[in-house]
Amino acid sequence: MENADFKHFGKLRSKLFVIVFGTDTPAGKAFDLVLLVAIVLSIIVVMLESVRDIKIRFEEIFYILEWTFTIIFSIEYLLRIFISKKPKTYVFSFFGAIDLIALLPTYISLFVTGGSYLVVIRAIRLLRVFRIMKLTRYINEARMLGQAMEGAKRKILIFMGAVFTLVMITGTLMYLIEGGENGFTSIPRSIYWAVVTVTTVGYGDIAPHTVLGQTFATILMLTGYAILAVPTGIMTSEINKAERRGSIKDKICQRCTTGNERQSNYCSKCGERLEEI
Repeated sequence: MENADFKHFGKLRSKLFVIVFGTDTPAGKAFDLVLLVAIVLSIIVVMLESVRDIKIRFEEIFYILEWTFTIIFSIEYLLRIFISKKPKTYVFSFFGAIDLIALLPTYISLFVTGGSYLVVIRAIRLLRVFRIMKLTRYINEARMLGQAMEGAKRKILIFMGAVFTLVMITGTLMYLIEGGENGFTSIPRSIYWAVVTVTTVGYGDIAPHTVLGQTFATILMLTGYAILAVPTGIMTSEINKAERRGSIKDKICQRCTTGNERQSNYCSKCGERLEEI
């Protein structure tokens, strides 16, 4: 009898796994669609609530909608814990944390009451905006972008180091060239000007007045346009690589919920055998 119950429990968890993670199955697509709509609508509600007149007029409707979304996301959160062979792995993962943060504000508002705590409640409820982070779970292109960013990590760090060195040197030189009488009162303030200039923002609160300083600033502005193109090229290259090797991870491990490549038979993180969905 116990074996039969255990098998029934295993079958139930497998069916739920297909619904939650099976992005290519009808049930999985329907599940994702419901969650996508709920996430988008909940974010719209959060934004509309920040408009005083709208909030006063539709406060009761917003309250009902908020609890509806919270119940939907609570069911999703519990389902993911239930179907994971290692629930702790999911709970402490990035998406597990986002899912929990999306739920907490509504439940906390039940216990934090009174006018003196109104500011605290408002601050906590703003955390609901984190629900937008849940969208990346359901968009394959977002997964590819994440992989491209991971692949470009070292190159981007080197690039940022080079930019940091450039603004440090440029700021120091402008401090020596212009001096305090022209607004470059310190090296940090001069570095601030260099950052604003090289990123082509150009607030205009500090500007060089000497011919040498203006010449130097012109060169830095032109360099800034070239610098902006570098990270774009790096990311484009990594995205193309991801597309060529077909590395969109759509096989989900039942043990640790890690995404794996389509052709994988075993999880790249925990070694668990991957089941076809």
